[in-house]
Amino acid sequence: MNRPTTDAARQDRASVLASAVSKIKWRVLPLFVVMFIVNYIDRVNIGFVRQHLSADLGIGAAAYGLGAGLFFISYAIFEVPSNILLQRFGAKLWLTRIMLTWGLAAVGMAFVRGETSFYAMRLLLGAAEAGFFPGVIYYFTQWLPGNERGKAMAIFLSGSALASVLSGPISGGLMLIQGGGLRGWQWMFVIEGMFSVVLAGFIWLWLDSKPRDAKWLSRAEQDAVVTEIDDEQRRRASMHAVKPSLWALLRDPQILIFCLIYFAVSLTIYGATFWLPSIIRKMGHFNDLQVGLFNSIPWLISIAAMYVFAMLAARFKYQQAWVACVLLIAAAGMYAAGQGGPVFSFVAICFAAIGFKAASSLFWPIPQGYLDARISAAVLALINSIGNLGGFVAPATFGLLEQKTGSIEGGLTGLAVMSVVAAGVVFLSRMSPREGLPAAARKAH
Repeated sequence: MNRPTTDAARQDRASVLASAVSKIKWRVLPLFVVMFIVNYIDRVNIGFVRQHLSADLGIGAAAYGLGAGLFFISYAIFEVPSNILLQRFGAKLWLTRIMLTWGLAAVGMAFVRGETSFYAMRLLLGAAEAGFFPGVIYYFTQWLPGNERGKAMAIFLSGSALASVLSGPISGGLMLIQGGGLRGWQWMFVIEGMFSVVLAGFIWLWLDSKPRDAKWLSRAEQDAVVTEIDDEQRRRASMHAVKPSLWALLRDPQILIFCLIYFAVSLTIYGATFWLPSIIRKMGHFNDLQVGLFNSIPWLISIAAMYVFAMLAARFKYQQAWVACVLLIAAAGMYAAGQGGPVFSFVAICFAAIGFKAASSLFWPIPQGYLDARISAAVLALINSIGNLGGFVAPATFGLLEQKTGSIEGGLTGLAVMSVVAAGVVFLSRMSPREGLPAAARKAH
């Protein structure tokens, strides 16, 4: 006789939890998307000032490529420690700190005076930004039930696609500003960096570290979120006699495979990102704004491609095959980009963007499905940081090639080869822990 009452209570709890989840997503997701857009713009706006750095400061192709890539060295070094400190000090304080320091470092880019200061500021910017991406992943684990995190991640990752589209027109437009003792490229760094500083203040006022701190949730909604996440953690813990070992996972060949795949994806993305404005400039006599507008075209195409391939992967389920497919598209486009003039190269990169941006979004469900959720944030941070070293290798190699040979054709061919290799390796990756996860980290299903 108590069953109707029990069912009603269960439905009431589910309704309260749904209400809380809806409030959380509407409050934090738009902010995280804006943060991701700003983060990406401050990271890649260096691509639009290459010619100005050469003309005003004498920074050549090799020095530019090295400086553009050094960001990812310090980023990789500080990624995991930053994520550990976020868990210690709380998301509100640490994400505010990340945004503030990367904004100040971005402003500092306006005042570089040569190769040494250029290298130093890029290293500083990478250290300042480290921890943002895995920090957001960790935040989701503390605020959203497991069945909501995937959707939240998809929305969050859309910020990188939007940033790719917006970075060109915004940066190009700001570079038209003159006066005040600064050149246009300096104004770009100052204004974009100061926007990050102002946004840091908003983050401090808007974010809460834990659901219990959220005055905009009712007590019942706070209880529902905390209870649901605690129950999930207990269910995971009951599946293991021993907590999964991070060090055991680091010896797992699957983790190496994930790092290699994402490294290849990052190589292609950042090779295109940092050198595309230079290719566009060779197409005609364009001002900075026009270069920025042309730069948006491949990324607009990639947004549509990401959506289409996500729908196909959801309908015809074999994630590895879809990742391999888009990597081969990227390979074909990057190889073709080295075989013709600037206009042909631009069109080919537009085609390649269909592949490499779709690969970046289709890849993440594979390691997420393989890892135990209790240590997934740290391992995903590791995969992200090692994979992002492709952002160092690609521009540094391209810069050396252009300075030595006057062409980046070899670099584009190398990116195509790496994408083909990654397309093959992806079939060695596993989404299910039952198929190869070490005993210490195996989940029961």
